[in-house]
Amino acid sequence: MAKQKMLQFVSVARDMPEKRAPNLRNKDFGEIYAEFATQKAEEQASRCSQCGVPYCQSHCPLHNNIPDWLNMTATGRLREAYELSQETNTFPEICGRICPQDRLCEGNCVIEQSGHGTVTIGAVEKYITDTAFEEGWVKPIRPAVERDESVGIIGAGPGGLAAADMLRRAGIQVTVYDRYDRGGGLLTYGIPGFKLEKDIVMKRMDQLEDGGVQFRLNCNVGDDITFSAIRGAHDAVLIATGVYKTRDLQGPGSNADGIVRAIDYLTASNRVSFGDTVEEYESGELNASGKNVVVIGGGDTAMDCVRTAVRQGAESVKCLYRRDRANMPGSQREVANAEEEGVEFVWLSAPKGFTGDKVDGVMVQKMRLGQPDATGRQVPELIEGADYVEKADLVVKALGFEPEDLPTLWGEPELEVTRWGTIKADFRTHATSMDGVYAVGDIVRGASLVVWAIRDGREAAQAMLERFEQRSAMVAAE
Repeated sequence: MAKQKMLQFVSVARDMPEKRAPNLRNKDFGEIYAEFATQKAEEQASRCSQCGVPYCQSHCPLHNNIPDWLNMTATGRLREAYELSQETNTFPEICGRICPQDRLCEGNCVIEQSGHGTVTIGAVEKYITDTAFEEGWVKPIRPAVERDESVGIIGAGPGGLAAADMLRRAGIQVTVYDRYDRGGGLLTYGIPGFKLEKDIVMKRMDQLEDGGVQFRLNCNVGDDITFSAIRGAHDAVLIATGVYKTRDLQGPGSNADGIVRAIDYLTASNRVSFGDTVEEYESGELNASGKNVVVIGGGDTAMDCVRTAVRQGAESVKCLYRRDRANMPGSQREVANAEEEGVEFVWLSAPKGFTGDKVDGVMVQKMRLGQPDATGRQVPELIEGADYVEKADLVVKALGFEPEDLPTLWGEPELEVTRWGTIKADFRTHATSMDGVYAVGDIVRGASLVVWAIRDGREAAQAMLERFEQRSAMVAAE
């Protein structure tokens, strides 16, 4: 859609008299697109009111200095804008694409609150960093001094990679262990390419590897290597595994063929985009082409699934959610995007069971919202006698994720967890109950946002660096 609009702009502009569009004639598409993108970025950035209380900044988990780099963009100081954004955000090109800005910075823009439409902060952030890569402003990681301390990081997702970046820049030796064959975690395999292009993620992976970060991929901790071995090989360990255990469905027929996990469905689609051969995709098991697809859930993962199904050529795509639109946890912007693409949302509906040995329908029970619970959220209640069957050839479970039982899987009972199974960690230093072991991201917070994982990773890296400095000072004093 964006490219189509751009082409329309170019066509109209080139038909203008020379005096009205002197900068467009005799230029190729790339030049025109760059000029147009720069103009739009500067226009949007100039709309920032430079308010005395920057709510956009305070509602950003990373507390990015948004007003200042918007001002720099508006005045053509793009390199300075990039350098400022990079000071607080390890991956601005990623956050600019996938952060739910409507719930964070943009949703709290004073211009938005006054009814004049928000400054498109995310789009400007994306443009700044994309330009930085194109212009060569993103410099390699070259520590001024190499240090002897080493850190083992379990998980190559956003939290682990953010920590790896900070530690490596300080000269720490870093090894990242990950179960997948490519780094990036959910950035690579959990988020669709139409939201986050995979070459963007791979650029950062290449930068980290070129900067000296060691990656041990296809390495499943607990099977291929023990946690105690990792701990013994490093001065500190960071757990950044994320949460991948899918919340399950109950009811008759819930084990039927054709009912799949969201993470499996999205991973298969992303692998295909890399050019991998995925047997389950080729067989149709994890491919929505020509099928009536029902996605169950209301979060951002559910939105990723319905929009992926549309792109795979599904016959129809419906999303069942047990609450109404106002109470769904996913981004409203993503819901609007899905509706524009033809997805039908079936609100106040929940699965009761499934028909067919190979699923051919979802037994749907209608709901209504009752009284608020202890959290203040209205509780869905069953409407008796309002059941019906929704046709479905493929059902995707997108009910959220829970943590794996790491103390049991890794044979480390002293690793303390909460009653929800997440790892207990100090909210400032991210230190766990085990000496020298830290934890960040979803494995601590539960399923959350990429931007929070980045913040956690940066904070944990800083805490580890302070630990190493204190240890060095003690040795020097002896």
